[in-house]
Amino acid sequence: MSAPPTVAVSIVIPVYNEELNLPTLFARLYPVLDALGRRYEIIFTNDGSADRSFALLQAQHAARPDVTRVIDFNSNYGQHMAIMAAFERVRGDVIVTLDADLQNPPEEIPKLLEKIDAGFDYVGGYRLNRQDSFFRKYASRLINLVREKTTSIEMTDQGCMLRAYGRPIIDAIVRSGAINTFIPALAYSFSGNPTEVGVKHEERHAGVSNYSFYSLIRLNFDLITGFSIAPLQYFTMFAMACCVGSGLFVLVLAIRRAFFDYTAAEGLFTLFGVLFFLMSVALLGIGLIGEYVGRTYQVVRARQRYHVRETLETKPA
Repeated sequence: MSAPPTVAVSIVIPVYNEELNLPTLFARLYPVLDALGRRYEIIFTNDGSADRSFALLQAQHAARPDVTRVIDFNSNYGQHMAIMAAFERVRGDVIVTLDADLQNPPEEIPKLLEKIDAGFDYVGGYRLNRQDSFFRKYASRLINLVREKTTSIEMTDQGCMLRAYGRPIIDAIVRSGAINTFIPALAYSFSGNPTEVGVKHEERHAGVSNYSFYSLIRLNFDLITGFSIAPLQYFTMFAMACCVGSGLFVLVLAIRRAFFDYTAAEGLFTLFGVLFFLMSVALLGIGLIGEYVGRTYQVVRARQRYHVRETLETKPA
């Protein structure tokens, strides 16, 4: 369970190799929060950065110890685990997640808080005029479409990390003890009154994205297999259709062989084609089942999800 609320707003920011972006982030974020007129805290989780990110976070904590907290991982555990570590320690009634790369401007935070004040318990941001490559924009649309077809989760932009959560949602996420999870989708499943709001999107201030193509694929495997068994059901129906189709095809080949001029070589290569196709279907099914079994294994072994090397914080008065 996360700490009892002692501040109005908690800002959660995962950090991985962001030394080029952190000074600008500090310069823009703190004035925005100071202008809110609410007690706030900012929790940075250093996710095993290999650059000077942690040194910059240490300096910022020294400069603003009243509102700055830093969690330092001993290794890289991934963005969502970094956020989860902060969720377990937040002190706010409202929690806002934000990336450190400045693509989602900190100046948009008040827009989300207005929706929370209006009575919504979960506010998801979606990027307006998205400043990403053609490939990433249309790959994101495809992934959104797959998610909509395989889960009951409705999000306009699942890749936008600028989101606001009511405290009960965060407590439910922490209690769930999820290991491999997609936090925005998990929050949606616990929300009773969600909404969305458009937020500005800027080009990355400096550096390159820490998400590789493989990382994005893994993240979406977590999303799809973590919230639905629909992929297994779709595969089962597809396999049944393949069995029926293959049976009919073999019957057609037998009839042609018996009653028409049909060479043995042609029939042999056709059967090889059918065999290779069915083998591919079987391997796909094994991989899909393995994904679910692997998730179950990770939960059952109950291994520690992350290790905190150091925490920088000032105890609340």
